[in-house]
Amino acid sequence: MHINLAGKTALVTASTGGIGFAIAHGLALTGAIVIINGRSDSSVEKALARLSEAVPQATFSGVAADLGNADGVGVLTAALPTIDILVNNAGIYGLADFFEADDDCWEDYWQTNVMSGVRLSRALVPAMVQRGWGRVVFISSESARNIPADMVHYGVTKTAQLALSRGLAKRVAGSGVTVNSVLPGPTLSDGLAELLKGESARSGKSLEAVAAEFVMTHRPTSLIQRAATVDEVANMVVYICSTQASATSGAALRVDGGVVDDIL
Repeated sequence: MHINLAGKTALVTASTGGIGFAIAHGLALTGAIVIINGRSDSSVEKALARLSEAVPQATFSGVAADLGNADGVGVLTAALPTIDILVNNAGIYGLADFFEADDDCWEDYWQTNVMSGVRLSRALVPAMVQRGWGRVVFISSESARNIPADMVHYGVTKTAQLALSRGLAKRVAGSGVTVNSVLPGPTLSDGLAELLKGESARSGKSLEAVAAEFVMTHRPTSLIQRAATVDEVANMVVYICSTQASATSGAALRVDGGVVDDIL
């Protein structure tokens, strides 16, 4: 299958590293014009340099903005050209006991993980509808369906993304704009690598081997019995942004390695 998104402009939020960067790289390989987003000018500049080296023929630009509040989203949208593809990847995560996570914690997660996607979709999707083509993707998590006891606040926001994605898909039904969610499972992204690098150094095992042990300890239902790579997640996102995926909308697409023990 050859995916060609030449002439399309894609915004990937929180794309200076990890899954977001892999998605931006994957979209660039299809010929799409890619807009990088991160919280600081320095992180955006570094990501643009990496992408330019990896895909020298591609066209990139970047906007620094913190999407954890309405003002930051406004800064981003004011700097954007016409957008055909919106990948809502911005999100935060972290362990917190339910009884210790206060209102401020919940509000931070809600604003970043849910409202950033609400605000960007509200700003960008109407023009997609008018043009008769567009792609919106929410990067959720297997935690949306398998709520972690040690991250209830995070899991709730990820479940909310599924509802948001499905509802928005209904709102734009028949318009040529598709809206879907992608649910990664344990993925060897920058964050997990940072968490595990100490154990890798102590044990002498590769980071991949330590990540596999981590997955089987914390997500023993995994069918691939290892962490996914960021490129494996990005591949699903790139496909769902393609013209070939035009009959898929309102879907929650798992790239969880089979962690969710469900046939649906």
